[in-house]
Amino acid sequence: MNADTVHGGSDGHVVVIGGGIAGLAAAHRLARAGRRVTLLEATGRLGGKLHAGEIAGVPVDLGAESMLARRPEAVDLARAVGLGDRLQPPATATAAVWTRDALRPMPKGHVMGVPGDAAALAGLLSTEGVARIARERDLPPTDPDALGDDVAVGAYVAERLGREVVDRLVEPLLGGVYAGDAYRISLRAAVPKLFEAARAHRTLTEAVRAVQSAARQQTGPAFMGIAGGIGTLPGAVAAAITAQGGEVLTDTPVHALTRGAAGGWRIRTDRRLLDADAVVLATPAWSASALLAAESPAAAAELAAVEYASMALVTLAFRRTDAEAALPEGSGFLVPPVDGRTIKASTFSTRKWKWTDEGAGDLLVLRTSVGRYGEEEHLERDDADLVSASLRDLAAATGLAAKPVASEVTRWIGGLPQYPVGHLARVARIRDAVAELPALRVCGAVYDGVGIPATIASAHRAADEILAATPATPTLAQGTLSDERE
Repeated sequence: MNADTVHGGSDGHVVVIGGGIAGLAAAHRLARAGRRVTLLEATGRLGGKLHAGEIAGVPVDLGAESMLARRPEAVDLARAVGLGDRLQPPATATAAVWTRDALRPMPKGHVMGVPGDAAALAGLLSTEGVARIARERDLPPTDPDALGDDVAVGAYVAERLGREVVDRLVEPLLGGVYAGDAYRISLRAAVPKLFEAARAHRTLTEAVRAVQSAARQQTGPAFMGIAGGIGTLPGAVAAAITAQGGEVLTDTPVHALTRGAAGGWRIRTDRRLLDADAVVLATPAWSASALLAAESPAAAAELAAVEYASMALVTLAFRRTDAEAALPEGSGFLVPPVDGRTIKASTFSTRKWKWTDEGAGDLLVLRTSVGRYGEEEHLERDDADLVSASLRDLAAATGLAAKPVASEVTRWIGGLPQYPVGHLARVARIRDAVAELPALRVCGAVYDGVGIPATIASAHRAADEILAATPATPTLAQGTLSDERE
């Protein structure tokens, strides 16, 4: 084995394992703080679920397509890497719910589907379903002790407002974010502001109105996209890292993570041994579990218990003249699982995003999503079958009868970590166990939320803790890097 030693400067060497948006955000923050950074991504592509692509020559997002703008982390990162002038809100915010065999307008005045006023759901729910919400005022006041440390969203909302509001509205909205089951998802983890408000108000509807009142103090659009696609953000962040002197390596899976003999960490890949003063682990839970098995069995066991949901996105391009008239107004629609359809949502991309519309010419682009927690059998269907199922559901919902000129199926196997009741307690145990290791932190969608801003926030937390815990001057041999050649 020949060892080519590369000497760094006087700044400590940090290795970031994982090139999704969490790893990129952590590496970017560390590089801007003056640390020498090496980012390792196992696959040939950066960005994880942020994935820019095209269909029939039209640029599209094949993964996440928007980011919450009322949290600053994602928008701030986009601006920091030179994408500020490409930030773009949706062209339309109106949407529908396809339920009870009709497209019905998405009601206003709710928090993740939980209504503050029964009347807002008239038409979406049955008459009895609306009346059940109104009867909440006759129930005993909310007991904070009954909420305890956590409670499932679906169970609690059904108890207070009836099961129909969960099945027809809460479930599809939560499913769009977590691809999960509302009757398992933690209220405290998934909708923390509502959890806290519920503990402080007599009824759940009063709690919803309190959260809405606070939200009205915020200005600007709720969501943002990026012209060219959210999937262009990872490349811009990577370019900013390298401009700061960092190294970004793809096709570099990490096989072992061990404590270094002289302190710090040793990371083994296919070709290289890297010595680092500190490590940020920004991988999915199963990968983090494998890498931590030897050094922190407690953290590894907790990470191994995190479950994931898989899903697929079906992107379709039509001739505008064939499809435009069939689509209703708005950006798309959600589908409650209770209705038994294959798709769980459809986004009319050329309606929702100005940049997609401008790039599509005489084409119209839309996409559907398929798959929820516990419905992995849909992901076993071949691409042609998923396209056909999507077209059947689109025809039933909108009357769209046109044949697409192109289709693209993107599968996200194990794409979304699940946040069941007790998830935040598990995250606390993972972080406590990891904190016993020197100069190692974890981040990603597993910990503080699956949205892009929350994921970036977890990355910033990890980076800041590394900066606080490690000196700028390396304790190792100037961040030794060895190339292994058999």
